[in-house]
Amino acid sequence: MKILNIIATVNPESGGPLQGLVSSAPALAKHGCKREIVSLDHPDDPWVKSCPLPVHAMGIRHPSYPAWRRRIPFLRYGYSPHLVPWLKANAKNYDAVFVNGLWNYCALGARRALPGRARYFVYPHGMLDPWLRNFPIKTLGKQVSWWLAEGPLLAGAQEVLFTTEEEKILARDIFWPYRCRERVVPYGALDAAGDPQKQIEAFRKLVPALDGRRYLLFLSRIHPKKGCDLLVEAFAAVADQDPGLDLVMAGPDNVGWVAKLKEVAKARGIADRLHWPGMLRGDEKWGAFRGSEAFVLPSHQENFGIVVAESMACGRPVLTTFKVNTWREIEECGAGLVAEDNVEGITDLLRRFLALSPERKTAMGQAARQGFIDKFDLNTQATQLIEIFGMNAA
Repeated sequence: MKILNIIATVNPESGGPLQGLVSSAPALAKHGCKREIVSLDHPDDPWVKSCPLPVHAMGIRHPSYPAWRRRIPFLRYGYSPHLVPWLKANAKNYDAVFVNGLWNYCALGARRALPGRARYFVYPHGMLDPWLRNFPIKTLGKQVSWWLAEGPLLAGAQEVLFTTEEEKILARDIFWPYRCRERVVPYGALDAAGDPQKQIEAFRKLVPALDGRRYLLFLSRIHPKKGCDLLVEAFAAVADQDPGLDLVMAGPDNVGWVAKLKEVAKARGIADRLHWPGMLRGDEKWGAFRGSEAFVLPSHQENFGIVVAESMACGRPVLTTFKVNTWREIEECGAGLVAEDNVEGITDLLRRFLALSPERKTAMGQAARQGFIDKFDLNTQATQLIEIFGMNAA
């Protein structure tokens, strides 16, 4: 069977939705499901060429399209005249189409092209979270977009797929009218593979300033939504509690925030205990997880957080907030600690973890590993995914 996924970009720096597509593809392929992607990237983008899945790049190709506009992300992943005609001509060739994400031209293009031509599903990927209300003007603009594109798109979908029960419930009370067929589907990550010791060595080699010191790990986009400022402030507050512990802040900085965070760290006297390796991939990423004391994700909003599942796969405790929609699963399996998404909450979160005995931390890591196997391992979920989507494996 053939599955088409519509997503704004296949740039790895875009975050979890793309990573979920790429990670789950091998598991689904074992059951006869082949995935392809259509995106708003330009065909010459390096990430299009390096993507492990076939990509139909619909970005503007007309020679009169100004080069400066292609360099601006907001416009680069906006309107493309090629998307709707391509979908109208090709959607019928796929057993199912999945629209990944909202609030970009992919949603409007899918709304215009898919109804009556394809059996399609929508993954909001946390883009219907009440956190949006913190930005009233944007929310008003999105309400208008909801009437024109997102609302009709969801109403006409075979099903709208949420990764957690929490995400499903939170999505119901933001935009009007809200009409769709809801379903919670399993989501997760591939199990950590490779030689753990070699992976830890690869990460340590990348960040020599750690010099054998222990560390807490943040690994995600460096973005205000992720609560990075909360973590820097909280770490400064507890740094004296464990002088041998550092903090690694790993991830791409697409909003130019690292410089400001470094200034905060310098002002708090902890600049030499923070490390900024940028985006991590492959062995270096897995080594960062495996070598950490715990993984910290202080987000203000997260529909799933694939990095949470990856940390649990490596047997690392998870320290996170009630705004990460997998917090219930983390608490239920004893995989970590949860707090409010403010400086006080994250400070308390770190203090509670540092106060645990070595034996309790080890047990928490073991529970995290078992929790991954039970709840988030894509290899064990592929059959269930196929059954949910109503497909018969080839």
